[in-house]
Amino acid sequence: MSGSPGPVVPADAPLASPGTVRSWIAPSLLDGHQVLKFRWQIQDDRGAAGGRGSARVAAPDSVRLDVAGPLGSGRGAAVVVGDSALWTNPPDVIQRLVPSYPLMWAMFGVMRSPPVSAVVRGVADSSAVQWEWSRGADTIRYQWRRGGSHLTAEARHAGQTVGRVETAFSGRTVARSQLVVPAPATKLTITFSESRLSDPFPPDLWLPDQP
Repeated sequence: MSGSPGPVVPADAPLASPGTVRSWIAPSLLDGHQVLKFRWQIQDDRGAAGGRGSARVAAPDSVRLDVAGPLGSGRGAAVVVGDSALWTNPPDVIQRLVPSYPLMWAMFGVMRSPPVSAVVRGVADSSAVQWEWSRGADTIRYQWRRGGSHLTAEARHAGQTVGRVETAFSGRTVARSQLVVPAPATKLTITFSESRLSDPFPPDLWLPDQP
């Protein structure tokens, strides 16, 4: 995950049909219920911090996130469905770490479906799928290597890069992900230590923790 980043999608990529896009993203979509445990580290101009976290993920697009700093300090939690949060505690816990929900999902190895009104372009060959959607000032770009070894995701707003994610897999299991945000300069690295299937989660998992 080093070196100068190259273009995620070719500039001359043609328009893509909804059916084609569905086939491109299908290998990355969630299935059933999973529990992911990870270590995280964030670096910015103030220094570095890190800790542990977990993601309890339910197909097709729901996740309960719990993170904590060293010795359990700085705890945060959130429930995200699709591209919005049902609740976060503290309110800025996701914004402090990830500037875009599609980038958040990419850190778990998932490509999100484009909005219905988006313009979609892309290309695919035997080695990779490269595609993007644009709506208004926002663009999300993906590059998925065949075989599921690596996912790149880039979010742009008004022509400027919001953030870029590089996610590596071990087999079909997400292993490590890194988010680079140019302004303010921030790097978030997640190293996954456990990924396992789970029985369906209890309903109260999706509720805010009681004080």
